[in-house]
Amino acid sequence: MKKTLRCVFVCCFVMGLSLVLPAQILPADTADIPNTKLDSLYIQEIEKKENLPYKVLHAEPLYIDLIRDLGARKGEKEWNIGAGLTDNLRFDTYEMLVEYEWAPIHRLGLEIEVPFTFYTRNTREQKDSLPSNRVESLKLAAQWSFLVSEKYKATLALGYIHEFELVDLNIITARNFFKGQVFNPFFVAAKRWGRNFHTLIYTGPRFEQVFARGETLPKWHNAYELHTNFHFMIPGTRNFIGVEFNKEFDAGKFTMVMRPQMRVSLADNLMIGIVTGIPINREEQRLSSFMRLIYEPSHRHK
Repeated sequence: MKKTLRCVFVCCFVMGLSLVLPAQILPADTADIPNTKLDSLYIQEIEKKENLPYKVLHAEPLYIDLIRDLGARKGEKEWNIGAGLTDNLRFDTYEMLVEYEWAPIHRLGLEIEVPFTFYTRNTREQKDSLPSNRVESLKLAAQWSFLVSEKYKATLALGYIHEFELVDLNIITARNFFKGQVFNPFFVAAKRWGRNFHTLIYTGPRFEQVFARGETLPKWHNAYELHTNFHFMIPGTRNFIGVEFNKEFDAGKFTMVMRPQMRVSLADNLMIGIVTGIPINREEQRLSSFMRLIYEPSHRHK
């Protein structure tokens, strides 16, 4: 618990710095330009490029992130490295992920992600067995922005995530490799209000197929996800502060985690995102923290 509280304190401190740290989005000779004009110049630089389709600038959530920028352009790519800590009632969960996103054609984003999970006890007196450490799965995903509206500053997209779930590391063999798969179609609607306010909805069902041992037919588990996001982009920078509301409906049970977050631009093609998780239902999970390092090799199109 103390570890999580320290992470929350650091998140709040860095979030405060994000209000004043400049982002390297334009040449240095723009230092004396007012922030409102910088916003307009940066938005124009992102949205309107010669010989490329129009693209609306949106703030992307940091925890349940998108497959690629909405309205992705051919040749865009991005590396993400994420790490998080969740304080559960009986143990601590450490999560890590590595993902690669790219756009092979205009409006289409693809992604490969590999998440890892490790567990440790949070009390010395505890004698219960821990879940096994594991490579969670191999995720393959696609996202197509089918509507990009310059007039309404809005984008609509459809996507699909297919997840091959892996067995625990201590029992993995050549014959016993996958324990199930997840089918997850989703819909995204995003809109920018003025220059700095952003809203986004990410929603869709999740169907999990578990390969039960010794049984002829696999077991199925279904849930529905609804994630709503609100962000404010700091004037004159690429930094933002905001919040995700991650909601899930599972077998008649409703759970929600509120995730205050911020993003700070360290360079033109390097950003860091920090997230704090506050569960509304605290039956099994307490506070959590998550950090994402974002590297965009082709942030600027030549």
